[in-house]
Amino acid sequence: MNLRQLFQQHLAPTSPAPMNIEMVKASGIYMWDADGKRYTDLISGFSVANIGHSHPSVIQAVQQQSAEYMHLMVYGELIQTPSVQYAKELTDTLPDSLNCVYFTNSGAEATEGAMKLAKRVTGRTKILAFDNAYHGSTQGALSIIGDEYWRRAYRPLLPDVFHFPYGSEEVLAAIDSSTACVILETVQAESGITAPSLLWLQKIRKKCDEHCVLLILDEIQAGFGRTGTLWAFEQMGIVPDILLLGKALGGGMPLGAFISSHSMMHTLSYQPVLGHITTFGGHPVSCAAGRAAFQVLRESNWIEQVKDKEAFLLKTLQHPAILSVQSAGCWMSLQFASAQLNQQIIHRCVANGLITDWFIFAADRLRIAPPLCISDAALQESCELIIKSIEQVIGENQ
Repeated sequence: MNLRQLFQQHLAPTSPAPMNIEMVKASGIYMWDADGKRYTDLISGFSVANIGHSHPSVIQAVQQQSAEYMHLMVYGELIQTPSVQYAKELTDTLPDSLNCVYFTNSGAEATEGAMKLAKRVTGRTKILAFDNAYHGSTQGALSIIGDEYWRRAYRPLLPDVFHFPYGSEEVLAAIDSSTACVILETVQAESGITAPSLLWLQKIRKKCDEHCVLLILDEIQAGFGRTGTLWAFEQMGIVPDILLLGKALGGGMPLGAFISSHSMMHTLSYQPVLGHITTFGGHPVSCAAGRAAFQVLRESNWIEQVKDKEAFLLKTLQHPAILSVQSAGCWMSLQFASAQLNQQIIHRCVANGLITDWFIFAADRLRIAPPLCISDAALQESCELIIKSIEQVIGENQ
């Protein structure tokens, strides 16, 4: 059997129709398949490769750390330089109350840890979440995912979870002394890049403070400069009690984190001891890679360019078939008349050498989230390929 057949036979599927492209190399904003065809990655490996693929500094960090040591011991027992250094550099960029990092293997695991922390700190169980929210696919994270279509096959899930429309005022009345936490994305990703009202966020923060409720902000996709500041909440006049990170955190290696105050994190260490534990979380190679990527990002001017690139995309991506556009920095969705039409356009983009995709809760929207290092010329070329793909599909459907 060839590699494609082995892929279909031996790797568990996530959908009936994967892309089925055999990739053999990735560098910068590009990927190459086994036939030598080049693709522009317009979604950054789902917001993972925001400094591009295979950056030399990241490769060097991975090689150096793997030569020194890889896995040594279950998380939290031994002092390992990469995780300590990376935690320090992350918290140096955050408010003083976010000074303690728990590294996980993924964003979903960060969500799980944060939910446990909120219950442990408050002694409460009620969790408020939002429609069209996505925080991961493990059972706890699935309990707070924002659509019953995705939840119903796996019930029963966690009790005491209540969902509200994102941006609605009715959640404010539900925040009370029985609430452990409110969890939300600073910019909602899978609804098609939905940015909230700043006043609404500030009202939630105030109500949480009044009732000693923890506010968890999910920046798994929004973080690391995607919206035009290092952390999206910097633009919103609030500070979370717990911050969730993932995706770009590992520089291409698997890594997630939840970050809070040392005093709150300490509650996970007793009654019971090992209140939250992981074998591979904070893996030294992943932390070395993530730290190298973080340094590259902070030493560049890419975040400062985000708003200009957003303006360019908004100006350039205009076509009668595009019904609406939602954006938050270098992060955007294009709405078409139907999910079917969107899928046709996505497939044509891929055929034309442009990797894009749809959104879990907005199947009629096309995803744009290029590596932040993308040049103006490559951005122009990508826009031209999108418009070309739209024209081809519309022409064929007439």
